[in-house]
Order: sequence, then C-alpha cells, then structure tokens
Amino acid sequence: MFNNITKSLVGAAAIAVIGVTAHAADWRGWNIHVEGYPNTVAMDKFAELVSEKTGGEITLQMFHGGTLGSQPDAVEQVRAGALEIGNFNLGPIGPIVAEANVVSLPFVFKDVPHMFRVLDSDGGAAIAEGMAAKGLTPLAWYDAGARSFYNGDKAINTPEDVVGMKVRVMNNDLFTGMIAQLGGNPSPMAFAEVYQALKTGVVDGAENNWPSYESTGHFEVAGYYSLSQHLIIPECICVNTDAFNALSADMQAAVSEAAQESATLQRELWAAREAASREAVEAAGVVVNEIANKTPFQEAMAPVYEAYFETNPGLRPLVELIQTTE
Repeated sequence: MFNNITKSLVGAAAIAVIGVTAHAADWRGWNIHVEGYPNTVAMDKFAELVSEKTGGEITLQMFHGGTLGSQPDAVEQVRAGALEIGNFNLGPIGPIVAEANVVSLPFVFKDVPHMFRVLDSDGGAAIAEGMAAKGLTPLAWYDAGARSFYNGDKAINTPEDVVGMKVRVMNNDLFTGMIAQLGGNPSPMAFAEVYQALKTGVVDGAENNWPSYESTGHFEVAGYYSLSQHLIIPECICVNTDAFNALSADMQAAVSEAAQESATLQRELWAAREAASREAVEAAGVVVNEIANKTPFQEAMAPVYEAYFETNPGLRPLVELIQTTE
C-alpha cells in the first residue's frame, strides 16, 4: 500500500540528498492511545522494525497516551521537527492541510475498504502531497473505523429519523452541518461529557466507532446503534518532512517499509477490536441495525458540500475523484 507515494517521495528526496550520507538518528514518536490499543501495539512494532531495517541507524522511542501533549500540539511539534514521528487522525490535520480535510466530508467514502482504495490511488497521493508540503509526510495509513449514530430511543434508518434529535458531534462545521441538514440539532461538546449528557437527556444521541461506543460505556445509556458509517477518517504514521528528506534513499525505503508492515498489523488488530466491541455491546442488549439505503443521507449532504466548495473551490476535483473511485 502507498507504494506509489513512497516511491515518488523517495525519488525526489534521493535527488535532494545526493552526496549526503545517513547518520544515526534517535527519533521520538507521539501517540494518544493507551497501552494495548491496536495503534499502540502497531506503533511499538513500527519502532522495532525501524531499528531492525535500518541496522540501528535510526532508533525510535514511542511516547504513548498523549504524554507529550495533545494531538494538536503534537501535530505542530512534528511539523516543527521537535518530534519526528506522530500517529495522527486526519481530522485535526484538516484545518492545516486543505487536501486532508476532504476525508472529513460526511459520506465521502462508501465504506472502509473504499477509503483504503482511495488512499492507495491518486486520491491518496494528492492528500499525501498536500500534507508533505506542510511538514507532515505520511508513511502509511491506519484504520480508525467508521463512525455511526447511536441514541437511546429508536433505530435510525432514514434522515427523517434524525429530525428534531439533539446529537453530539465534534466541533467542526462539517459535522454540525451534517446534523443540521438531516433535520437534527447539532450539539458540539467535549467527548468526556458525552456519557452524562446522554444519561441526563442533554443530548439524545451521539456518533462514534464501535470501540469508542463500547469502551466509554455509551452503550449503557444509548442502546440503539445504527450503521450509518457517515464519517470514515483514517489515521497516519506521519514523519517530519525535513527529517525524512535528510535520510538516504535506502534509509527512506527502510522506514517506509517498516511503516507499511506496521499498518498491516494495525488493521488486523483494529478489525479484531471492532468485532470484540460489537460482540460485547450486542451481548449487553444493544439493538444494532444496518441502513439498507444510505442514498437519502448522502443526497441530504449537498448543501454541506457546496458550502465547503465555496471556501475550497480547488478541491472539487479531488472530492469528485474520491467519489468516483471504484
């Protein structure tokens, strides 16, 4: 995966560093997730593989659980070179990199496999190029699942089922616009406040992926989970662009290969974690429903997309490329 992007980056960097020899480097990496989480296990594997594949020329010390700062802080640290590596969700990168923000458009991906087909093609290359220009070179893409709606009253099968519903969303105009266009009332709030808000009726529902829905206990107070899969936002292993470009072509290839192997592991672990979370909440009595026809939801997003294109006219071709990728 990601081979075309990696090759182009390696080729460009190789020209830039002709005559420069690689020196041993001690890198530091950021990750927000806790011990045992799929990303944490995979990033530790990445660190192990980097050392192995570079013959010890590059070592990577991972710092998990957000110990080196919040995600927005860590993104800036990697861009500035204070950290070399970060495992980031593309959501917070969107305000910095316009090309990365397209993955936050509701229903832009059909499903998770479609997302990875896009990222492995010209669409992913365009996103990667935009990120690299802002100091964040993506080496591989991680799975972060699909976000779906949940609430305590009823299954959601059509946009009409969202009308009048107070739904917690992340604080992003794209997400608040999504709920508003479905006829609901968007309620941005901190994630830590959602459980109590659901329990007391401050909000009627929320949206997230299976592991988050299960691990937070939200299923205890919102027992209907409807598979809208409206947001499918990947994560990346990102390296500081200057640090990566300073490596020899051989070292770049070794680091990229380590990232790809790490991504394969992460996706396997994520799939297992998703399955376990779904099994746990269903065993607890949660009502899960597939949405047979997502087209009405997608069509309702037209004003959200048009508002987005008004401020980002140059990204319409990229969005259309994503939507037409088979």
